[in-house]
Amino acid sequence: MKVITHLLLDIEGTTCPVSFVAQVLFPYAREKLGTFIANHSRDPGVKALLAEAAADMGPGPHSQSELIKHLEHLIDSDRKLPALKELQGMIWEEGYAKGELQGPLFRDVQPAFQRWFSQGLTIAVYSSGSINAQQLLYQHSSEGDLRPLIKHWFDTRTGPKKEESSYRAIAQEMGVISQRVLFISDAKAELEAASASGMNVLFSDREGNPEHDAGSFERISSYDKLALEAIP
Repeated sequence: MKVITHLLLDIEGTTCPVSFVAQVLFPYAREKLGTFIANHSRDPGVKALLAEAAADMGPGPHSQSELIKHLEHLIDSDRKLPALKELQGMIWEEGYAKGELQGPLFRDVQPAFQRWFSQGLTIAVYSSGSINAQQLLYQHSSEGDLRPLIKHWFDTRTGPKKEESSYRAIAQEMGVISQRVLFISDAKAELEAASASGMNVLFSDREGNPEHDAGSFERISSYDKLALEAIP
């Protein structure tokens, strides 16, 4: 492994089980979507996101019920529209606040984060979920609030996760050359894009992950033995 100063981590299938997103978060957001929009459609932030989602439907006008059906379809098809991701994050925020949601992390994640942070390494997150949703999961995690250990947060507003340019933009925003970054993800296509940008990569092969084809990339299933040292 080359000298690493920054760790860029995916969430689903990397630090958190895929099942939590697919079987808990998505169904929760779908169930609460109509009520949330009815209660908050006049809030400026929500109103702007609904307008962005409506634009995705094509020329309007569109009724609120049509918009809700469109958003439900996007959830069912797992289409990563940024406006939907931010709306989901708002819905999940209410769920976490009520104690109805808690982010389950793999057992090795919290100790590794604490170890890396203590060593002076920079930890960052890059997920298709909105930054708000990412922060909620780590705030209300099974291992406590890990947000103080994480310095940078990135979602698809930075760029698609399967495009090389997204990883170049992330490295630039973190103020580091790509060769000092280690990106860990359960998606081979994302690793290919990150590797093309110059980043070091590891394929996350966790229990319950749907994808197991790592291609030519090295696999990792636990952070217990991932020893990294920051440059003095």
